[in-house]
Amino acid sequence: MPDTVDGSGQTDGSLGRSPAQLRNMFGTNLRHLAQQYPSVSELARRLGINRTQFNRYMSGESFPRPDILDRICNFFKVDARILLEPVETITHQGQILNGPFLADFLGYGIRQVSEDMFPSGFYRFTRRSFVNSDQFIIGLVYVFRSGNTATYIKGYEARAAMRYQGLPETPKVREFRGVLTSHEDGVAFVISRRHAMTYSFNYLARVGSLENNFWLGYVARTVRDGSGERVTRMVYEHLGQDMGRALNAGRSAGFSTAEDLLPYHRHLLRPDEPFR
Repeated sequence: MPDTVDGSGQTDGSLGRSPAQLRNMFGTNLRHLAQQYPSVSELARRLGINRTQFNRYMSGESFPRPDILDRICNFFKVDARILLEPVETITHQGQILNGPFLADFLGYGIRQVSEDMFPSGFYRFTRRSFVNSDQFIIGLVYVFRSGNTATYIKGYEARAAMRYQGLPETPKVREFRGVLTSHEDGVAFVISRRHAMTYSFNYLARVGSLENNFWLGYVARTVRDGSGERVTRMVYEHLGQDMGRALNAGRSAGFSTAEDLLPYHRHLLRPDEPFR
């Protein structure tokens, strides 16, 4: 049975959208995009489109020629799906935490991590080993920004830790990545290795030090009950962008005893006190 068409020219089936529906969707999206600019007249001038004609596009009365549509899409950095989908879903394509559903919830904290709160650069971290409670893990990570939307963290598991667990020591397997979010009095982030089905949750707050470059908190790993320790204290020391300091810290990555830890790291970790 063919689709029927009502008096407005709209179809009630699934064979496609009518010209009127496409014009209305385009007009709605164009109005949404135009809100970023204080003057519609100035926007039309920058696009090289007559103001009256531009108003007809926004009202859904008219549809642009292919060359004009291409100009509009290039200007707003969107694609021709603005004919078919709400622009909010297009501009967030592939985004989860900053997408429309979670942007004001989990995504909000991701956008609030400032340089003052947690600077970009290299960090040396120390924590008790989850797989060998008599040992501590020293590692190196790099924190960086991506535009104004997110703060990321990346690093590599120590070879010694991978070897202890019988896991491959290749860089691809050792690499982990995560994303940071702001917290009431610090930062939190989730980290995972490539294609892993387990994660670690990390929380840090700045502590007093001479250079104001230490953070103390804890790390929790997502493993089933009975798999050993799941939460332990953790220290992060900001090394800045100095590659020399980073390489020096990287050479000490791996297992360490409590006695061999850097003094201030050991002081903050309080290895003789149980974690609560």
